[in-house]
Amino acid sequence: MNRCHRFLLLRRATMALCLVLGMLVVLPNADAQTMVRQFPAAVKRGVMTVGAPPEVTINGSALRLAPGVRIRGPNNMLVLSGALIGQRMPVNYVLESQGLVRDVWILNAAEEAVQPRGWDTVTNFVFESDADKPKVDDGKTPYNQLPGYPKK
Repeated sequence: MNRCHRFLLLRRATMALCLVLGMLVVLPNADAQTMVRQFPAAVKRGVMTVGAPPEVTINGSALRLAPGVRIRGPNNMLVLSGALIGQRMPVNYVLESQGLVRDVWILNAAEEAVQPRGWDTVTNFVFESDADKPKVDDGKTPYNQLPGYPKK
């Protein structure tokens, strides 16, 4: 009879361990709607509508999905293009060299609020004529002496 008792104790301990490990796996996924994923530098943002796959419309221009396209949902799980027919969704996407859409990430609310890298600047280049100009405002210039737009 002792063997059966040991077997039941071992089985209960194994079940408790599986339950604890299962909770650890489920808990990080509960926060998937608020996480912000890292996107590649060449990412573009748009609103995508899926027609008859592989035809999609992004920002009003007709594009095609590449044969090996990866569409990731807001929870970072793969989504098939057939499940998205007729839906409009905010996305980040990457084009391949032939102009086909290679990667698509459907954005969640937290990612939609964050601008992609490089979008926060007005210009990301400097003209030679701007480089040699002296600084106009040193912080001590009176307001009426600051440069402004001419009045019409």
